[in-house]
Amino acid sequence: MSAEATTQPEIPHGLPMDRDAGPFNPPSAITRLRELRPVSPLLFPDGHEGWLVTGYEEVRQLLADTRFSSRKDLGVLHLPYEVPGTPVMTEPAPEEPGVFLAMDPPKHTRLRRKLTGAFTVKRMKQLEARIEEIAERQLDHLAQLTPPVDLVKEFALPVPSLVICALLGVPYADRETFQVNSSKMMEREVTLEDKMAAYTTLSTYLGELVTGKRADPGDDILSDLARDEDLSVEELIGIAFLLLLAGHETTANMLALGTFALLEHPDQLAELRANPELMPGAVEELMRYLTIADTFYRYASTDIELGGETVREGSTVAVSLLGANRDPRRFDNPDALDIHRAARGHTAFGHGIHQCLGQQLARIEMRAGFDGLLRRFPDLRLAIPAGEVKLRTDMNIYGVHELPVTW
Repeated sequence: MSAEATTQPEIPHGLPMDRDAGPFNPPSAITRLRELRPVSPLLFPDGHEGWLVTGYEEVRQLLADTRFSSRKDLGVLHLPYEVPGTPVMTEPAPEEPGVFLAMDPPKHTRLRRKLTGAFTVKRMKQLEARIEEIAERQLDHLAQLTPPVDLVKEFALPVPSLVICALLGVPYADRETFQVNSSKMMEREVTLEDKMAAYTTLSTYLGELVTGKRADPGDDILSDLARDEDLSVEELIGIAFLLLLAGHETTANMLALGTFALLEHPDQLAELRANPELMPGAVEELMRYLTIADTFYRYASTDIELGGETVREGSTVAVSLLGANRDPRRFDNPDALDIHRAARGHTAFGHGIHQCLGQQLARIEMRAGFDGLLRRFPDLRLAIPAGEVKLRTDMNIYGVHELPVTW
């Protein structure tokens, strides 16, 4: 084999998604690309020649550079995997009001600024006791069940759903509407038609909710936003959609997959049980190690130099946060789960202006969830072989579909 062949990996056709290196590790193709070409060309299924960024420094540089646009209406944003029934995109998508995740400054700045007060460290700290109480009540429920039980259904999904419903002022009794439809929107192989139907159902529901709050506001985040006459109902719906989706999907999957990871690393689990003061650092390390929201996308609004490559205007760029968080140039022995690691600086919450708004909330939920599980269930273990756990390889947010456990 020539030296050239060893230094220039094959250009991937479509985003590498096969979890061939185990349930907690990046696809081996991602690891190989990061080592050999951290800013790599990527051939998209529709023929578009875009890019895949996997190196830690390169990912952070890209996410901090607003020339890599988050807008979907600026140009065609290509999908790096095939979706049944989805036509090849030839036109930019229209802007969705309120969905500031898909906006650039100054529009993004205007909307995000309206939310920063609701998610400050101080405000979240004030909610900590309430969140711990929600987790404990759900653990009481779990303790009354006869194992084996599905930890996703009975604990990991209910806790963040209860928390975000309480914060936003969404009735928990309506959880099936947002859980089922948001799940459809996260599933890669659901057709565009079905995704749009799910989005319409959610938008209609949220439209009724925010209209009601504008007429009769309560003591919650959506009511506070509804009082702001500067925001249209359409913008309120978009903001509510983002907060509700991000507020339960991500933490639910971290609680379930994080528990699975700890059960598969008994030495780390035993040490965490014996030293619960290690929990804040362990949560950071689990987020780095697992990085469940593993891929984001940007649109190059001009020609940009990145990692020794020239990304041409109009290119769709796939950004691997998981690849970045396993970069040995940044983290020693990155494929090991080490609860003593100083993992802050990971990219699991993103980086730059779009860094996760609810990250302090997520940290509190995870600390409360993992701490309670370990304390209340000292004999917690998998009820099936690890190889039989159903992984969410079909979803945009990684995790497990079910986690059967016993004690």
